[in-house]
Amino acid sequence: MQGALRIRQEREGWAIAPPPPLPLGALVRGRPAEEAAALLPRLFGLCAAAQGLAARLSLGLPVPSEAAATLAREVLRDHLLALCHVLPRAAGLRLRPLPAGWQEGADVAPALWGGARPGALAPWLASGAGVAPLLARLDALFGPAQGRAPVLPLAEAGTIDRPRPMENSPAGRHAAHPLMRQAEARAGRGPLWRALGRVLDAEAAGRGELPAPVRRADGLAAVPAARGLYALRLETAQGRVTDLVRLTPTDHMLAPGGPLRAALATLTVPGLAPLLVQLHDPCLPVEVGTDAPEATHA
Repeated sequence: MQGALRIRQEREGWAIAPPPPLPLGALVRGRPAEEAAALLPRLFGLCAAAQGLAARLSLGLPVPSEAAATLAREVLRDHLLALCHVLPRAAGLRLRPLPAGWQEGADVAPALWGGARPGALAPWLASGAGVAPLLARLDALFGPAQGRAPVLPLAEAGTIDRPRPMENSPAGRHAAHPLMRQAEARAGRGPLWRALGRVLDAEAAGRGELPAPVRRADGLAAVPAARGLYALRLETAQGRVTDLVRLTPTDHMLAPGGPLRAALATLTVPGLAPLLVQLHDPCLPVEVGTDAPEATHA
């Protein structure tokens, strides 16, 4: 089991201490390709479908016919839990029931928007429809300046294989959408923009419209996951794994100058840090410490 990501407010700013990386290379080296592909998704409680699909793509193994549907359900599940349970609780709002029939393929968009997807953001935020109360609450708590990340390069399969500052998130997948542009004009790439991206990505996952996974010529597989784009390369010799390279959205958000580090630096209300961390959603257990009395664990 991996340790916790520790984030603490200190006199000089926010200190971020990731846990030691898991020894994945040691766990898979020497294993037959099929065995390694089956093992990797069992090692993680999050994004197992994305990691299993990436492993099979990277190794050139056959991909099950249901893989895309399984991945879409995984992404949708995580978004719905965030939008209906995790984020409302962290923002001091009542929890919402998950949309009826989501597991059976029902269209979740009407439940999220409270009807048809709006064309204008501001009236929808004030409408109380769907998950608008959550996004309106985030907008009010953080305002136009707190929790903003800079405009960074968007995660793409061709550039994802280094842990450098990058917008590797569901919001980044939809950055060009008209509603996202309205959110960015209103409050930058902050909490409102980030939460709205999850709504749009949940809609896309529910309709089977996630970006297609990619396998590069060098064997690196890039697969859309609930937290962003996940990358994996497994190298082999004589049918056995010899090396592993793995990059997650958390690697990019925690890189020096990355979105989470930059967003934390803008906070003037330290007690909002746990909610801000939940919005970025690292794929690790997180402990947030601050001198502010209202701060809690993320």
